Amino acid sequence: MSDQSPSGSGGPASSGAPADPIRSASPPPEPPSPPEPPSTPEQAGGPVVPGQPGPYPTSGQPVGSGQPGFGAYGGQPWGPYPADPAGPAQGWAWPAAGGPMPFGSYPGVPTPGQPYGWYPGVEPDDPLVPPPGAGVGGWFARCTAAVRRGWRQLLPIMLLTQGLPAAVTSVLALILAPSSQLATGPDGAPALPAGYLTEALTFYGAFLGASLLLAWVQGIGWAAGSWVVTRQAAGETVGVGPALRYGLRRALGLWGWTLVATVLVTVGVCFCVLPGIYVAFALALAGPVYLFERENPIGRSFQMFHKRFGMVLGRVLLVVVAVIIGTLVSTVLEVFGQLADGTDPMGSAGTSAVAIAVAVFSTLLVTPVYLVQLVGLLVAYAEQRAHEGPVNTARLAAELG
Repeated sequence: MSDQSPSGSGGPASSGAPADPIRSASPPPEPPSPPEPPSTPEQAGGPVVPGQPGPYPTSGQPVGSGQPGFGAYGGQPWGPYPADPAGPAQGWAWPAAGGPMPFGSYPGVPTPGQPYGWYPGVEPDDPLVPPPGAGVGGWFARCTAAVRRGWRQLLPIMLLTQGLPAAVTSVLALILAPSSQLATGPDGAPALPAGYLTEALTFYGAFLGASLLLAWVQGIGWAAGSWVVTRQAAGETVGVGPALRYGLRRALGLWGWTLVATVLVTVGVCFCVLPGIYVAFALALAGPVYLFERENPIGRSFQMFHKRFGMVLGRVLLVVVAVIIGTLVSTVLEVFGQLADGTDPMGSAGTSAVAIAVAVFSTLLVTPVYLVQLVGLLVAYAEQRAHEGPVNTARLAAELG
């Protein structure tokens, strides 16, 4: 009997041996292809801040939107770094070109748009502005340095605008002074000689008019001298001519505020003298305030005086002492020079010439005192500005114009 296959498929008969596992197994599946990289920032997990680097994938994970909170910095749960609400984000360029520095400029870094290369911050070696804490020594050192730099220009300016007007005033006082003396009446009471009132009114009227006119000339000198001191401290070369032209432009306003200050001091003197002295000290910085800030010199001078009372009082007092010493020397010379001419120095041509020469010489001799007064008050003003905020010589030169 022949063997037949139990299968009805018509395939070959089984030989009864086990099947080959290599031959009978199906081929393994192909590995999956890696995911395509995202083509847009939105597919990478969120918007990207302009200027910032792209998303950073976490270790072993592809970049994708499936990670919760995934933003511009990758894996950060707080999302993209917030941009400046005042403008577009600056990326890694901090700050933007031409933009403001946050919290003020760092000392020594120039701020764009500031003239004369202004550098905010404290500059301990500034040639004109004593830094806070420098004390009287810092103020005095800058005063003497300013005099050394500019005495060649300052002396002619002070001579023309301060010494010469003072000499003219002294000569007018000699010429127009009433020659009549008070007499004693029959009853022993003092009696006015004939024509005394007319001579007195003429003298005081002419003296007041000349003082008002010459005060304008003195204003030219104060403005011109301040310009020379500040510009030289800023490293510029200056001349007497340009300085006087600048003083001429600023003299009218300075003259007006000087008159206001004079009226206030005079009213104060009428109240037992001491209020007048206080007002004179409080208004000592009104001139520099007007030249540099151009507004409210009376109020600003009072503010500076009260805010740092001891400091301002000390600086102004040193200047006043120098002025008093110089004025006393001039007065003593004038008095001794006129003693030889008797009670009526204008009685003859010879005595008149001597009296006028003595008056002119004594007033011109006091010219350096005006220079000391100008420099001392100017540096004192600069010192107070340094206590209020960052300032240096270059900025003051820009403000002066």
